[in-house]
Amino acid sequence: MNKKSNSELKKLEDAARAAWLYYVAKNTQDEIAQKLDVSRQSAQRLVALAVSEGLIKVRLDHPITRCMELAEQLKSKFNLLECEIAPSDPSDINSTYGLAQSGAKILERYLKSKQPKTLAFGTGRSLKACIDELPNMECEQHNLVSIVGNMMQDGSASKFDIVVSMANRVNAKHFPLPLPLFAQTHEQKALLHDLAPVKNIFNLAANADATFVGIGHMTQSSPLLMDGFIEPEQLQSFQNTGVAGEVVSWLYDNNGELIDNSLMQCLLSAPLQINADKPVFGIAAGPEKVTAITSALKGKLVNALITNEYTAEQILKNIS
Repeated sequence: MNKKSNSELKKLEDAARAAWLYYVAKNTQDEIAQKLDVSRQSAQRLVALAVSEGLIKVRLDHPITRCMELAEQLKSKFNLLECEIAPSDPSDINSTYGLAQSGAKILERYLKSKQPKTLAFGTGRSLKACIDELPNMECEQHNLVSIVGNMMQDGSASKFDIVVSMANRVNAKHFPLPLPLFAQTHEQKALLHDLAPVKNIFNLAANADATFVGIGHMTQSSPLLMDGFIEPEQLQSFQNTGVAGEVVSWLYDNNGELIDNSLMQCLLSAPLQINADKPVFGIAAGPEKVTAITSALKGKLVNALITNEYTAEQILKNIS
């Protein structure tokens, strides 16, 4: 990351002040110019800079009837504990922006609790986008627990490590899982899982108040393939043998039944709790994800869902 100069930092500070005055205090641009002692054009540019730099987080606080109807249909069909449907952008059905806002809203609800909570997390781009939407908070009473290894095979840190990213934003005690995604042998897996810190993390995860996971698909843009965890030949094998998707790298078929193969026998992720009695939120959306999400719902691998309008409609079409 490039370090900003003092002048750039000062400009961002001015942009943040201008944005606060405009979006929160509801000042006009003329009023902002007067309060910051700049021209109206400069005030306008500062507000635009705040937007372009991502200093502004916008959330829609109005229940959209169609989204609510889809949520109720999915809850009824799959007996879900919770379901949150974000509006879709008709011009970009692959956009996850609304998804990130909806996920952040639910995460913030847990984080604002005065009672200590243990929250468990998988990984993935959609989940990382939710974390990026969170405000800075002080949450020292909570525990954040990873249920998937945060190391690449070469020992480097995963760029999609959720627990560390989130802890930096909300100042909570966190428990990253200090393991790669896969062990080299089944014997090595048993040895690593027997480590006291790993046992403690798995125990925390098993008793978490809520769990948040991404849902991966089995196409050429599969996260497992793109992030280098599997080879193209393995992906082709998965497709040929009916793998529908993955949750924290546990593979499952079209009915949501977990698949037992040599790779899964070396997977170091925490065990999945099938049909859990506490919320396990699956966070995913987009055309490529429809089959994977539908299958995960069928198999009770998740019992709560955060997705968008387009994806919800396609899931319901799949099962109609």
